[in-house]
Amino acid sequence: MKKGLTARNVLATKFNTLGFDGVWRDAVGDPQLTGSWIIYGDTKNGKTTFAMMLSKYLSGFGRVAYNSVEEGNSRTIQMAVDRAGLLEAGARWMLLDRESKDELCERLRRQRSADIVFIDSVQFMDLKFSEYKDLKRRFPTKLFVYISHVDGRRPSTPTALRILRDANVAFRIEGFKAFPTSRYGGGRPVVIWDKGADEYWGREKEVGAGKAAR
Repeated sequence: MKKGLTARNVLATKFNTLGFDGVWRDAVGDPQLTGSWIIYGDTKNGKTTFAMMLSKYLSGFGRVAYNSVEEGNSRTIQMAVDRAGLLEAGARWMLLDRESKDELCERLRRQRSADIVFIDSVQFMDLKFSEYKDLKRRFPTKLFVYISHVDGRRPSTPTALRILRDANVAFRIEGFKAFPTSRYGGGRPVVIWDKGADEYWGREKEVGAGKAAR
C-alpha cells in the first residue's frame, strides 16, 4: 500500500507542464502532455479545421500523429492542413491514413513515436471505452486528442460521452468557435474563422432578439 500524502506533500509535488501562451493559455491554462482531450461538435462548424489548428500548436511541444480514420488522406483533409499552415510543422506532424487500433498501437510502441495522437473520429474508429482506457494505461506519457460527432450538443455515442467526462480538456465546437472546458484553467473561446463566426453569432443574436420580441 502506498503512503498517504499530506497537503504539504501534494503542494510540493512538481509536474511538467507545457508552458502554453497567448490564446491557447487563455483557452486551456497550462496543461500536461498526458491523458486525454476531446473536440466535439456538429459538421460544417469548423471542427476539423480547429483540430488541425490545435495539432499545429501542439507540434511545438512534441511529435504529432493525426489518425484520419474518417476521411483518410482526402482532398478535404488536404484543405484543412493547408488552412492550418501545417507545412510549418515539418517532420513534427504526420497524417495517418485510416490506421486501425492495432496498427496505431504497434506504431506507438516504437522508439521516438508520436507524443500526441489525434483520433478522428471516435465513431469511425469504433472505439470501446475499455479500449480507450487501455490506450491510457499502455501509453501514460502520451496525450490523446479525440474528435467526436454530436447528437444535439453532446457527443453522439456512449464511448465519446464517457471520454468527455474523463478528459482533462474538452472543446465544444459551434459556429466556428471552440468553447473550452479545462481542468487546468483557461476557459476563453477560440475563434476558428472570423467571418464565419461573425455571421453565425450575429445571426444567433438576431434570432434571439426576434424571439424576445414575440
